Amino acid sequence: MSYNKAPSITAETINPKVRIFNYEPCGEIVRHSERLQQEMDENPDSLPFPEVIQCNLGNPQVLGQRPITFFREVLCLCDNPDLLNKDEARALFSPCAIRRARRIINSVPGKDSGGYTSSRGIKSLRQAVANGISARDGYLSKPDDIFLTDGASAAVNTMMQILIRSHEDGILCPLPEYPLYSASIILHGGTMVPYNLTEDRGWGLEIFEVKRCLEEARSAGLTVRAMVVINPGNPTGQVLSITNQEEIVEFCRKEGLVILADEVYQDNVYVENKKFHSFKKVARSLGYDEKDLSLVSFHSVSMGFYGESGRRGGYMEITGFGDDVKRQIYKVASVTICPNIAGQILISLVMDPPKLGDESFETFEAEKEKIHSSFLKRAKTLEKAFSSLEGVSCNKIEGALYFFPRLHLPSLAIKTAESEGVSPDVFYSHRLLDATGIAVVPGSAFHQASGTIHIRCTILPDEDKIATMIPRLKAFHESFMNEFRGSEPYMNDLRR
Repeated sequence: MSYNKAPSITAETINPKVRIFNYEPCGEIVRHSERLQQEMDENPDSLPFPEVIQCNLGNPQVLGQRPITFFREVLCLCDNPDLLNKDEARALFSPCAIRRARRIINSVPGKDSGGYTSSRGIKSLRQAVANGISARDGYLSKPDDIFLTDGASAAVNTMMQILIRSHEDGILCPLPEYPLYSASIILHGGTMVPYNLTEDRGWGLEIFEVKRCLEEARSAGLTVRAMVVINPGNPTGQVLSITNQEEIVEFCRKEGLVILADEVYQDNVYVENKKFHSFKKVARSLGYDEKDLSLVSFHSVSMGFYGESGRRGGYMEITGFGDDVKRQIYKVASVTICPNIAGQILISLVMDPPKLGDESFETFEAEKEKIHSSFLKRAKTLEKAFSSLEGVSCNKIEGALYFFPRLHLPSLAIKTAESEGVSPDVFYSHRLLDATGIAVVPGSAFHQASGTIHIRCTILPDEDKIATMIPRLKAFHESFMNEFRGSEPYMNDLRR
């Protein structure tokens, strides 16, 4: 008897949609940085830098951010409910953490954190999220409009499954974009309809540009179903003005588009002349209710001052959808049974933190303020450092956890990159990593404008890491620019 010895599946025979998309924040730069870290672990003095600094991904606690005490106390007690009845707990945990954990665990099926829950999340935790949204916006939020999710990414994927029927369905997305959106659109068989943010206006969103892109897409036969807005921006770090948000609401209402509002950086605003306003609040303040506009907002425990990225907690609030559509969303959510309970608990704590009068309030506020102040300081330090580099321009970091500096590289560097079969931003990023241990993401991963060169860098490394990182960055960049101007290359001591 003969057997077919050919592989059952190869890279050429997998789903072609998987081959098409890229997700570079976790791509080749990360894999190369892991190889360098392994080399350093095995041969500590083998590389010209003391450590690899992962500036490629928003991963706060890996880069030195401490978790919020109240959050971890509640999680610990919910995972170990027997502690709630022990005298020792009073010495180890704050009274309000004990009360909150007891309340949560009493609402969990089986009074244990290890079981399945409702596919949309535990009702009492959805109520806590809804209460937090109501307090934030000044407009009512209902628990039946809340779906708790495994981070915002899972929520985005769910909505793409709901919205996209075929390649003839389009989704408006900003460029530069966070590649979650292009990837999920491709995987679900839709078409991305890009609209450009304006770099020389602080990455501003021009509504006439969005209208132009919508009209072109419709002329090409696409049915455009939704518009993605990321505020504060990733990778660009801008915060929309309320006037801009009002224009977007009016535009989407008029054109019958669903607003997909990525609001995961709502607690990260660093400029005094701007504040975060949710799109739901803006829409309601304009007098529009659920009958006028369909809106989905996303939030997550991964970013902000909480930084619990590995816990995979988040929510989406869905308004302006009929009960028949919500039942279908519930059906899609039920395929994965339920979101993880730790993430559900954390997002409820994010939206319903300790209040004035609670025993944990002062500690919570102090921890929150310390993290926010440090973010602000780091944003200013990195913005100044990159702006001081020859041939680098950097817009003001208004919010979020990233910035997107533009590089004006010598023509010889661009030609060298082309000869090696890579784009200039990839070439620069790999050279930077090999020389300094600093891992950033090439701007092409975010669909930067044609003819431009950018990198994305996070502000998350702690202040000590940034203090060691900046001299290495400056030494590398000076050497790189001199090398490709044609003069003799030199390299300062990057170990300093």
